[in-house]
Amino acid sequence: MAKQAQNQGALLMRITEALERLAPPAVSAGLPKGDAFVWEPAAGGLVPVPHVAHVDLDLLKGIETQRDTLLANTRRFADGLPANNALLWGARGMGKSSLVKAVHEEVNLKRKAPLALIEIHREDIASLPQLLRILRTSKRRFLLYCDDLSFDKDDTSYKSLKAALEGGIEGRPTNTIFYATSNRRHLMPRDLVDNERATAINPGEAVEEKVSLSDRFGLWLGFHHCAQDEYLAMIDGYAAHYKLKISAEELRKRALAWAIQRGGRSGRVAWQFIQDLAGELGQRLD
Repeated sequence: MAKQAQNQGALLMRITEALERLAPPAVSAGLPKGDAFVWEPAAGGLVPVPHVAHVDLDLLKGIETQRDTLLANTRRFADGLPANNALLWGARGMGKSSLVKAVHEEVNLKRKAPLALIEIHREDIASLPQLLRILRTSKRRFLLYCDDLSFDKDDTSYKSLKAALEGGIEGRPTNTIFYATSNRRHLMPRDLVDNERATAINPGEAVEEKVSLSDRFGLWLGFHHCAQDEYLAMIDGYAAHYKLKISAEELRKRALAWAIQRGGRSGRVAWQFIQDLAGELGQRLD
């Protein structure tokens, strides 16, 4: 009997150790040093990012109005003044996420108290209230950023975001602001909204519940497909910045051929062309 009890005890100990290895680490309430982080609750909280991949703000062409508006809003927030949460929505590849990172870099130039950037992944939105409770006690100011934010029919995590932005008892901490990028203006598919109107007992209320999330963003910035002149201006800006050794006529001809091959024009297409061209010319983009 004693040996059997000993074996059972050893088995329980192995099971306990296995469960501890499977369990996610406890989220740290402390704030690590740095100016950029990724929120990873499954990994223990805020993970520092030594270097943020960004492009210079001046290189973002064709979105000057959006650039100036977001830059002014972010500077006001960094200076301790009132500012709005921002939703950057619209055509893919037009520089929405690049603009957020470039604005953060620009605002922090020569700033004694840098604005911290925290990226939160779409799948971790439900844990946003937990992150805000940690940040609320800090004296720093934080720009929270979620790229490619959208919600599907059975996804209820949008309710956590609604409460965190405006509707919760605690409200959004004054030292945080939230920026999101999305291809969808209302953060969910158009066919889902249309289906709610068609099948709900009270269509108006059903739609309001789904689309009211986007109303929590005080600043809406739309990004649309660029015209040929805007596309070529992007190409010219990149080529001049990186001093690519190619004639203006040849650059234009090849840039247009690249866009036709890709089936469209956008900031992403322009950058991919520049990368391909620089590689062919044997020039680095450092």
